[in-house]
Amino acid sequence: MEVEEQSIIALREFGCEQNLLSRPDGSASFVQGDSSVLAGVYGPAEVKVSKEIYDRATLEVVIQPKVGLPGVRERAREQCVRETCEAALLSFLHPRSSLSLVLQVIHDDGSLLSCCLNAACMALMDAGLPMGCLFCGVTCAIDPEGRIITDPTAQQEKNSRAVMTFAIDSAQHRVMMSSTKGSFSVNELQQCIAVSQRASEKIFQFYRDSVRRRYSKTL
Repeated sequence: MEVEEQSIIALREFGCEQNLLSRPDGSASFVQGDSSVLAGVYGPAEVKVSKEIYDRATLEVVIQPKVGLPGVRERAREQCVRETCEAALLSFLHPRSSLSLVLQVIHDDGSLLSCCLNAACMALMDAGLPMGCLFCGVTCAIDPEGRIITDPTAQQEKNSRAVMTFAIDSAQHRVMMSSTKGSFSVNELQQCIAVSQRASEKIFQFYRDSVRRRYSKTL
């Protein structure tokens, strides 16, 4: 249990700014330590007939790397983000329409998928899209000694034997999506889920504080 307590305390500093961009319907930048992602949401808008879904909105997610073209890793992350957003959004309220979420990686110093998830959630909130719950991303790494590190840096990820990212919902702290790599036991997986659920409370509190600060400025 001591390991879990230490790992929760070790979240890096967060930063967030909403409504940064003028063209998207919603936008946000999210910073975790030295990892930084910029997100833009477009829609609901018209959708191509070939992509139309009659009972809900079609969601497209694109992740642009810092340099070069998107590759296999970006495609895998896109799927994780899309699955999480689809689970949170009340997309049946916008049938036969299109939603696009574009994530631009500004800097990657570890826990990138969780940073993408957090930027996506804040951008969806900024766009005012109806959601059943909020969500956040938490990344855990297990080092060679079996210690759990939350929100690891790129170097910590490289030195670890397993890296896991979970999307956690704000209503019941359930796991909405998981992405894992490396070797770990069932017990270690359960420990990482428990740590991520507790860490998510700090992130949701940061969301609330961030939104409160933004609206107190505009009033």
